[in-house]
Amino acid sequence: MRFGRKALRWLAFAALVAGVLIVVGGVLVRVTGSGLGCPEWPRCTADSFGATAETGRHGVIEFANRLVTTGLCVIVGLLFVVARWQVRPVPEVVRWVWVQVGIVGLNAVVGGVTVLARLSPYVVAAHFLAAVLLLTAATVTWDRVLRLDTPGGAAVSTRLRALGRVLIAATAALTMVGAVVTGTGPHAGDSARVTRMPLPWTATVVAHGLLAALVLGTVLAMRYAAEPGTAVRERATILVLVLAGQGGLGVVQAFAHLPGPLVFAHVAVSALLWIGAVRLYLDTNEPVRVGAGR
Repeated sequence: MRFGRKALRWLAFAALVAGVLIVVGGVLVRVTGSGLGCPEWPRCTADSFGATAETGRHGVIEFANRLVTTGLCVIVGLLFVVARWQVRPVPEVVRWVWVQVGIVGLNAVVGGVTVLARLSPYVVAAHFLAAVLLLTAATVTWDRVLRLDTPGGAAVSTRLRALGRVLIAATAALTMVGAVVTGTGPHAGDSARVTRMPLPWTATVVAHGLLAALVLGTVLAMRYAAEPGTAVRERATILVLVLAGQGGLGVVQAFAHLPGPLVFAHVAVSALLWIGAVRLYLDTNEPVRVGAGR
């Protein structure tokens, strides 16, 4: 049995959406204090794989987050089957699906260690970054699928290529420092007292803000360096607007003493920003593939 491009596109997009949900689910667990709602792993409790009446609301939230990972595994499994048995072979897509499979396994293991380590801020940060790695692989896979039947585009200037590299490096640094901000902040993931990273929260927030300004400046430079009407120009324009909104949200949440809903929104938008940054990097630093299919 062979599959066409339509099924491949839908499943690649579904895997990307599931990757976003992994990030969003993680922050929901954290801001609601549900990190130890299921105190065991891989079981929720010593006697049950699922949440029970004793685990309460926190157990339901944490167990639901684990179910998202299960759904992701199913989607990535189907994506592998459809990519592997295409009417016209897509070996590069298959390789990136394999990457997703590996990172899904890594994410599950780090998630289990997070529970067993009783929400150590360092392991929580590693769990978040593993989710970002998964989101990266899903974004690249989706981008590769979309490029399969896209004709070659205009050449990209050396300046744009350099700016694309600066963008991905700066956004990666922004994401990692954001994880440190989380580790020093009040939302530990559990209602009980959890040790935080021994760093000054204000200093980490300032560093995070400076990196955000660098990312915004880089995207602005890319927008004005790109030719009008090109994908790079359009994507950069959207990213500028989202970055401006995200920056405003970050300032408000800092001065409002980090209310849970604003923290949730900030991290959710950060996942979308990372997708945009990765695709903008690929637009400027990856050759456009030419393929045929349906």
